[in-house]
Amino acid sequence: MPEPQDAAGADAGRQPRGRVLIIVQNLPVRIDRRVWQEAQSLIRAGYVVSVICPRGPKERRYQVVDGVHIWTYRGAPATTGLASYAFEFGYCWLRTFFLSFAAARKPGFDVIQACNPPDTYWALALFHRLFRKKFVFDHHDLCPEVYQSRFRRDNDLLYRLLLVLERGNQRFANHVLVTNESYRRIALTRGRRPPEDVTVVRSGPDLAKMQPVPPRPELRRGRPHMAAYLGVMGPQDGVDGLVEAIDHYVHVLGRTDCHFVLMGFGDCLADLKTQVGRLGLQEWVEFTGRADDTMIKDYLSSSDVGLSPDPRSPLNEVSTMNKTLEYMAFGLPVVAFDLTETRVSAGEAAVYATTDEPSAFARALAELIDDPERRSKLGTIGRERIENELSWRHSARQYVGVYDRLLGRSVARDSGVSGRTSAS
Repeated sequence: MPEPQDAAGADAGRQPRGRVLIIVQNLPVRIDRRVWQEAQSLIRAGYVVSVICPRGPKERRYQVVDGVHIWTYRGAPATTGLASYAFEFGYCWLRTFFLSFAAARKPGFDVIQACNPPDTYWALALFHRLFRKKFVFDHHDLCPEVYQSRFRRDNDLLYRLLLVLERGNQRFANHVLVTNESYRRIALTRGRRPPEDVTVVRSGPDLAKMQPVPPRPELRRGRPHMAAYLGVMGPQDGVDGLVEAIDHYVHVLGRTDCHFVLMGFGDCLADLKTQVGRLGLQEWVEFTGRADDTMIKDYLSSSDVGLSPDPRSPLNEVSTMNKTLEYMAFGLPVVAFDLTETRVSAGEAAVYATTDEPSAFARALAELIDDPERRSKLGTIGRERIENELSWRHSARQYVGVYDRLLGRSVARDSGVSGRTSAS
């Protein structure tokens, strides 16, 4: 096992402000934008940061990247049903448990931050509490609502079990981080946490990275306009409904003026490609697969509209969609369904479908494509909202402040959370 390098993030010879171990299971940390931004913000504020996560392509078991100590394990096989999900959670928990001893040896940690899903790492935090380690729960997803939305089940045994697991995270955490006010209300009510123990840290885009570049007209594949989707392609994300909306746009409204680029990956990607073929949309729809920063900049800088097709569901109604904020960072107007937290994020930077049907989404898109002045106005509103309220720079202050208070550290004059980033 290679020896970790000396603690990064603190100046040579200076005592670090604290040591944090972040646990994330659903993605390799460097492609989980929120978690990577959290890690970098702590580094810039003088903390030592370690991460345990699944191993990405060409990654090693241990490495230091931009000052972050990253411990990785081989991911579990792809899940296909309830039994495989249970195996994945158990497998990842055990691999994380054993790697936590490596992280504890050097550089060490004072706090464990567990990012869900799943809601199982409170048990690991309880073990390390024997060694006086604190626990922060970073609440990314409402797992009971994910189950409701994905499997159309409510109040059965598994749903109740998910509530119990979520309650474990809420109960045993020294502090709870949430992504928006809707999640905060759930922490205060369902989680029974006092208000002072819950902090909203929004998943805002990093404007040092999310900057438009010169458009590349050739990406539009010869069409006057382009509309972009960026994000995960799972059952609850509504990309199948987006394909239906594109079908309505092309084959019912009779429009051939727009190229559609769908960036991302997920459980439904293969089915979505089949759906596009069945509907005869190959000429209009492009799948890029996993998108790196350069691809995202090129496509979003060359697009006219950002697409947020998340359908109404118990999960989506109260969740902040990162893609919506990223479209706004690039000055793109957004087409979305009328969900509570989507309105909180986008406000007047979006056009909302009049009903929950794909046909209404298609009509809203067509109206926006036909109105360049409105597109420009909405794009400007969105970019200003990101700059003034919703970028990671604003969230980073809240985030680092939680650790300063939790560990009793005095707040530095310049905490290093101004939004500067290291190249990854």
